[in-house]
Amino acid sequence: MNDKILLIVNPIAGRGRAAKSVPQIERDFNRLGIKYDIVFTIRQWHAAELAEDAAKKGYKAVVVASGDGTANEVLNGLMLARKKGNNKTAMGQIPVGTGNDFAYGMGLSDDIDECITVIADYTLRKIDVGFIKGGDYPQGRYFGNGIGIGFDATTGFVASRIRFLSGMLVYFIAALQTIFIYYNAPRIRLSYNDKETIMEALQISIMNGKRMGGGFHFAPNGSPFDGLLDVCMVRSMNQFKIFSMIPYFIKGTQGKRKEVLEDRTTKIAVVAEKGNLPVHCDGETICYAGKELFIQIYPAVLNFITKA
Repeated sequence: MNDKILLIVNPIAGRGRAAKSVPQIERDFNRLGIKYDIVFTIRQWHAAELAEDAAKKGYKAVVVASGDGTANEVLNGLMLARKKGNNKTAMGQIPVGTGNDFAYGMGLSDDIDECITVIADYTLRKIDVGFIKGGDYPQGRYFGNGIGIGFDATTGFVASRIRFLSGMLVYFIAALQTIFIYYNAPRIRLSYNDKETIMEALQISIMNGKRMGGGFHFAPNGSPFDGLLDVCMVRSMNQFKIFSMIPYFIKGTQGKRKEVLEDRTTKIAVVAEKGNLPVHCDGETICYAGKELFIQIYPAVLNFITKA
């Protein structure tokens, strides 16, 4: 087993924050005696390929300096390596992206020095990993934080085109645009826990972590260590009522609202009976107009570097 960490950096993550953070990361790694190699991503899915190769070569861990999207690629690379028997490489993250929701669910802060101290301490904990099939991924794709279907996904697509802001403000502005311009709710059938729910759905969030969109707590009690998916289902409503719901999702108190249904499960099937399903997975596009999805959780399958 290689005693080195492979540090994967997405230089454009966080509107360039990741690239700017590299000197600080390397200083801290050297100061704390962390042995590492460093590589920069240059295209989509590059991080997944690098992570899978790192596991094959026996690196003790892959640490990604990025936001949610590149972290998702690394997770996929390590899970693909695991299927081939290369399952000893752990994952870690230094969250320097726009939303950093995956890291938040893992209990990591946005403070670079603090995250590097966590890496140096090297406490491992097995995390649950989700899996989605459907849309543009009939073969499936893994996720660490969550799936957004409907309004949340459309908001994410709009947010990706906003270049002049960062953090939660990007998603807030995108949500406002989505409310008044873009979104039509589909009729959805959800099958899980031996029951069916059919609804005109504004949004369906299927969570392994706690939040998405840089600060919207769709699953305030979600945990990547409990072996369950938290499901938040929101009924369709008029535009002005959607706007009034935003503070509840920021605080994570939406469960008190009659328009919201919450549940937990290990697997769920989602079918659009009318309309289409815009879907994202950890902020990465699964499809713009899907029809059927199957989502499940794999409990405690990947070692993650976390706080002691």
